Amino acid sequence: MLGRLERGHHAIRDTPIIQTASCTIRSNRRLIARVLQRSAHVLALALVGVTGAASAADHAGTPDQYRLLLQKLEPGDRLLLAPGTYTRGLPIHDLQGTAGRPIIIQGPPSGPPARFLARDGANTVSLKNAAHIVIDSIELEGMGRNADAVKAESRSRFVHHITLSRLKITGHDADQSLVGIAAQSPAWDWTIRDCVIDGAGTGMYLGRSNGSTGFVGVVIERNVIRNTIGYNIQIKHQKLRPEAPGMPTQPRLNIIRHNVFSKHRHASIGSQARPNLLVGHFPPHGPGADDVHVIYGNVFYDNPTEALFQGDGTIALYNNVFVNPNGPAIHIQPHNARPRQIAVFNNTVVARTDGVFISGVEQGYDPLVTGNLIFAALPLHGAPYAGNLALGWDEAATHLRAPYAEPPMLDVSPLDSPPPGEPGPANVPVDFPGAGTDFDGLPRTPHSWGAFEYRPSGRPLTFDPAAMDERRS
Repeated sequence: MLGRLERGHHAIRDTPIIQTASCTIRSNRRLIARVLQRSAHVLALALVGVTGAASAADHAGTPDQYRLLLQKLEPGDRLLLAPGTYTRGLPIHDLQGTAGRPIIIQGPPSGPPARFLARDGANTVSLKNAAHIVIDSIELEGMGRNADAVKAESRSRFVHHITLSRLKITGHDADQSLVGIAAQSPAWDWTIRDCVIDGAGTGMYLGRSNGSTGFVGVVIERNVIRNTIGYNIQIKHQKLRPEAPGMPTQPRLNIIRHNVFSKHRHASIGSQARPNLLVGHFPPHGPGADDVHVIYGNVFYDNPTEALFQGDGTIALYNNVFVNPNGPAIHIQPHNARPRQIAVFNNTVVARTDGVFISGVEQGYDPLVTGNLIFAALPLHGAPYAGNLALGWDEAATHLRAPYAEPPMLDVSPLDSPPPGEPGPANVPVDFPGAGTDFDGLPRTPHSWGAFEYRPSGRPLTFDPAAMDERRS
């Protein structure tokens, strides 16, 4: 039996998504279906382009003449970059494809890469007034220069429908202010997938620090972000949806799934320490007020000072693995606003200090916290949330296979299956994508806790992108 059930007087009402103390928030089923359909359509268009569907024209780019070809690209064109070293950046300014005919800039999918070297004072991939662009299979080396690898420039009116795929970003860690992927302009409908960011001041910094630009409807999936000084990713708060040509006004989801967030090495400490992932609030009213951060199927590993995850606003956090041998796991607390609609369920948490810490929730809102498997010095803080298995940090090895090992030997899958008839968690939401399956996509059984269903063999967690591809689609 997986430990004792942490029980409390806190009754969770029967609701499909998230419950407030005064009323049930309306179901997000139709919103989720629409957004997932839209996201799948955008991803399908990008994938078709990258994998070689008919295009208007193919242009062969080399380090000597690729800049001459950039501004000649039309919707549906592909700029196919030859292997080599590129030293003059990739300015994508006033360049726009269409929904069915994106402009594709692609390096070699295998073999010697197209490798871009940073230059002081100029961001390597610079996006300005760009739309329906796919950038695939290039390497971006920072070389300690004063430059971001990819940036939607602050002087841009918009940057939307951008796909960043299979980028390898290294060496952007000369200072904490340097960023792997940044968005400082109004931005929406981005897909960032299958990228590796290894060594950066901040892995991704999406939005402006003052909350004045929106970063709307993003899909961030199957990336490995590790060894950053500051955040692996921060999605900034939004005071309002800015007025920009084509900026969506309908509710949207930010989907963050199947990524690795690790600060095992090189992380700042003291006043410069940052969480692995921080997500900020959405606009308090008007367009964007009903948006949701949907965060599932990720691995969060190690942070010497801060929590692995921090957020406020509206968040669904589930099917994730959190392992912090040095400190806290989940902090949901005021940052630029108070937490509002919060659902934290079916996560596996192994943390030296705090497991799930929730504080400062806006009056009238009641977080849903259930189905979590938590091993921490302080498993739950904020209320005696019923329906979680909560034990001490030093009890993890009794119930999990290898919870104190480092990757790739780390394994937090359960040693035993719950006995027949063992009660399972109640009121677990099922309407969010992937909520009916575990971390690996196995169907959920009624008595499962945490991120993993029981399996007879172990489930070591690797941070190798190629190995991750085997389980995710």
